[in-house]
Amino acid sequence: MSEQNEPTEPAEQTEQNGPRRHERARRFRRRRIVAIVAGSLALVLVAAGGIAVWKYLDLSNGIRRSAITMPTGTSTPGVAQNTGEANILVMGLDSRVDQDGKPLSQEIYDAIRAGDETNGGYNANVLMLIHIPAGGGKAVGISIPRDDYATLAGAPDGVEKSKIKEAYGLRMDEKLRELRKQGVGEAAAYQQARTAARQTQIQTVSDFLGGVRIDHFVEITMAAFYEVATAVQPITVCLNQATQDRFSGAHFPAGMQEIDASQAMSFVRQRRDTGPSDLELTDLDRTRRQQAFIVSLAVKLRQAQTFTDFGTMQKLIDTAKTYIALDDGFDLLSFAGQAQRLAGGNLSFQTLPIDHYETIDGQSVNIVDLDKIRSIVASLLNPPAESSAPPASAPPADSGATTEAPATPDTGGVPAPPTNTYTDSDSPLQAGAIPCVN
Repeated sequence: MSEQNEPTEPAEQTEQNGPRRHERARRFRRRRIVAIVAGSLALVLVAAGGIAVWKYLDLSNGIRRSAITMPTGTSTPGVAQNTGEANILVMGLDSRVDQDGKPLSQEIYDAIRAGDETNGGYNANVLMLIHIPAGGGKAVGISIPRDDYATLAGAPDGVEKSKIKEAYGLRMDEKLRELRKQGVGEAAAYQQARTAARQTQIQTVSDFLGGVRIDHFVEITMAAFYEVATAVQPITVCLNQATQDRFSGAHFPAGMQEIDASQAMSFVRQRRDTGPSDLELTDLDRTRRQQAFIVSLAVKLRQAQTFTDFGTMQKLIDTAKTYIALDDGFDLLSFAGQAQRLAGGNLSFQTLPIDHYETIDGQSVNIVDLDKIRSIVASLLNPPAESSAPPASAPPADSGATTEAPATPDTGGVPAPPTNTYTDSDSPLQAGAIPCVN
């Protein structure tokens, strides 16, 4: 069956958390979609800032900016290359529109298999804190599961607690109604509402993590993912097992393989297996897929030909200007050097743990141990000094990691990138080699 004839992923159950949630708020929270995340953006910025200054200026002058008051401190003026510490919050929205609220092309809607501009909304379905330590140390990406039950900063739309991802959409809805009552024009109201929504989502995450300082934000939409994947396809990924899913359109063999942009959408969206296997997938596996794709994209973008092709470069820059927003203190040129280090493997990813699941006000949520979460984050942001002992030659027996990758299909004589295999979605994922995931 063709991808166009496959069914789209069903809408999520309507969530009721308070009397002020109406149709717009519900539409903001319908259906899930992953957006491109930190590593991908970092490499786009490298491409824009590292090749030629005029290309950097083209991007910097055209990208959407928001004046945001950063939690527990003011915005850091840029990120000093290899010296300055910074915490960057990446927010990936499930919206099916661009940064001006305009519909995407039909090509993108067909490829993402998730409806059109009337679907989706403004949930921050990807939340990742990227910590860049001072002095060129090892960076870490901390993924926050989107359904973690959290206190929402300012109780937007009268909702004090809900899934952490919903802070953005609820505040945007609330602010839009306020501005419309004041007679503000629709275009201006839309941009002001998104700025307010960013502020609320950033503050909510900072509070959730125990008052973590956030210096900058990067906001990206799902269209950016598709456009970047289109510009650099094919991209190499690796799966531990063959899998199929009629909702996302996933149909992949086991092992290392090259996928195009449309397949990449299926790769990062899949959260179930509807094929003949007994593979069980969850949202945490999808989070691991997202992390793995960042690493795979970094491997592809490190190839020299990616940055010497003018058409590819221009497409990456145009994508950033159309689908990405930054705070007004984010210095792209300064960050380019940091991005090069991250792309080279000086970055690991970790997903925060979930204690158990509950149904609250009709919606399934993740219940977490906040003290444990904050302790983990504190240790990741302030790691102990590295030991001089040599690294272990193999992972612990109970870590869920294996040392051999699955069988690799014929790549037509092209040398395959090195692989690492991680079957445990809770274990840290190291950048620098293609990871095999579930």
